[in-house]
Amino acid sequence: MSSASTLIIQPTGHATWRGKRYRCALGAAGVLRSKQEGDSATPIGAFPLRRLFYRPDRLEPPATSLPVMPLTPDLGWCDDPESADYNQLVTLPHPARHEKLWRDDGLYDLIVVIGYNDNPAVAGHGSAIFMHIAKPDYAGTEGCVAFARDDILEILTGLSPETRIEIAAE
Repeated sequence: MSSASTLIIQPTGHATWRGKRYRCALGAAGVLRSKQEGDSATPIGAFPLRRLFYRPDRLEPPATSLPVMPLTPDLGWCDDPESADYNQLVTLPHPARHEKLWRDDGLYDLIVVIGYNDNPAVAGHGSAIFMHIAKPDYAGTEGCVAFARDDILEILTGLSPETRIEIAAE
């Protein structure tokens, strides 16, 4: 696959997309080949991008060729390895452990679902690996890749279901 259709993420906290370099935040524990649930690491590898969620009360639908879905307050993501819904979108309330996608802090105003451990999901190998908005200080994530809001909006314009995200080891 050509680099033009691959968003390349370096473990140094930089991304390359269409010849431009962007700062990004990665997992607080760095990058790992053998990701496990709760390890705060970003998985190494090349993955598809599944879809974009956005907060319709804060943004218009962003320009992108990815499938787009507005968030609602009753959406979550199951991160409980014991659940049959592990690493899947769920409706709240949900009986298993989950992450709420409707957040007050703005980090999930834009969420690109990275196709990691989802076809099929293997219990305990990591869930809810997203591209989302970074904290102002680019603090480490729980395993996601996070960008400044304006940067992710710019990147989104070129993303499609054929785009891959490649998280490099070095």
